[in-house]
Amino acid sequence: MTEPHPHTRTLGRLVGYRLRRASAVFASDFAVTLEGTGIRQIPMGILAVVADNPGINQGTVGRLLGIKRANMVPLINELIEAGLIVRETDPSDRRAFTLDMSVEGQRMLTDCIARIEAHEERLLAGFTDAEKATLLDLLERIEQRAVTTD
Repeated sequence: MTEPHPHTRTLGRLVGYRLRRASAVFASDFAVTLEGTGIRQIPMGILAVVADNPGINQGTVGRLLGIKRANMVPLINELIEAGLIVRETDPSDRRAFTLDMSVEGQRMLTDCIARIEAHEERLLAGFTDAEKATLLDLLERIEQRAVTTD
């Protein structure tokens, strides 16, 4: 592990600080990566969850991604208006909606995933496959703490 810059020696020892800085690098590059697609990070996440779970309930998507219910409606409307997802009344609960990908949504998701995979390859160049797997495992373990500490 490299030594932290002398001016950030105290901060550099803090995991949260390092996670925030690494996240900022990823977020900045992510924005550039998806430039021109019209898709931002959160709507991209919604597309991915809907693609993995055809017919998923709108509320479940929000829970999986940690998006508040009030914020889900405009996000879903944005994706519907863009022609990327289709919303239908849930036959088992007429008050709820299910979501499915449109053909255009699937095309957009495929393009975005290819761009994101290239973005991650750039940022993780020099990491071995084992290191990437370890990083994903460690990050997932941190995420799981939120589930048990809420």
